[in-house]
Amino acid sequence: MFGGMRQTAVVFTDRFFQTADAKTAHGLVRGPCRFDVIALLDRDAAGRDAGELLDGKHRGIPAFADLDAMLAALPKKPDCFVLGVATSGGVLPPSMRPTILAAIAAGMHVVNGLHEFLADDAEIAAAAARAGVRLIDVRRPRPRRELHFWTGAIRQVNAPRIAVLGTDCALGKRTTCHVLAAACARAGLKAAIVHTGQTGWLQGIPHGFVLDSTPNDFVSGELEHAIVQCDKDLAPDVIFLEGQSALRNPSGPCGAELVLSGEARGVILQHAPARHCFEDQEHLGNVIPPVTEEIALLGYYRTRVLGMTLNHANLPAERREPAREELQRATGLTAVYPLLEGADALVPAIRAYLQEQRR
Repeated sequence: MFGGMRQTAVVFTDRFFQTADAKTAHGLVRGPCRFDVIALLDRDAAGRDAGELLDGKHRGIPAFADLDAMLAALPKKPDCFVLGVATSGGVLPPSMRPTILAAIAAGMHVVNGLHEFLADDAEIAAAAARAGVRLIDVRRPRPRRELHFWTGAIRQVNAPRIAVLGTDCALGKRTTCHVLAAACARAGLKAAIVHTGQTGWLQGIPHGFVLDSTPNDFVSGELEHAIVQCDKDLAPDVIFLEGQSALRNPSGPCGAELVLSGEARGVILQHAPARHCFEDQEHLGNVIPPVTEEIALLGYYRTRVLGMTLNHANLPAERREPAREELQRATGLTAVYPLLEGADALVPAIRAYLQEQRR
């Protein structure tokens, strides 16, 4: 991004790290990441290791309450200040503004994945100009002349595609792509990921685009272009496509592009057994439809669900196995908790799908 050595970074979440709004930070702490993350800035996480707080794994990423405490404790100032939140609507929380300005004054480049662009903010842009630092708005669309329209080149791609879709947003579909790729690698299959969001770019996944900030006419073409380049550059056995939101989430229906334009004939379906309503729509009573309905709907797109991955958030340990068994009985599919046990149990279904696609 800046050339030269890999940049160091602090991830800033204000006090959102232990909420779903910090899923960007969670991805960067778990890794991979295009930066060397050396600190977390979160008032409610101070004094803890970010990895231990996230999932019990020590990762050597100390958390600090404020910028002054971090700068005093670290041997060297981080190169970059990464906003680690993904709020509803991509709006910058007002409480984060003073710390962003302080980070700029301290000489750090600011990397922002929100829809609200920092470079368009007069005060922040002026501060960055004075300090001689860059503002990187990851979601800023490229000029339209650089965007791609769907051409049908997807038909020349050798690697079969599997879309990792979900029954809702904020379920961990991108993280599941990494877990699936790792399971394939252990089984001797070369897997690649095409990202479709700002966190995928921040993680350094080489192929992809930011779907929700791409003009609609070019979404299919940008997806196709990313898949074609991934196949050409890496020659993988399988390409996992990161899903966004859900087919029937009214606040952001998404997913059909992956199975239609990306011609993914296989799907891994992510679901949260403890979640009753779509994220942030509890007050509207918008209930997530049954998983069996989602599988039937995907069948109308000429694609097949190969297995299920389950998000265990808010599901007591004693309820996990019964929830899994209930879903497996209802669907006839293997279901795994990827963050707890990996996804090796899904590899036989993936391997069978690859053999099928290559006949």
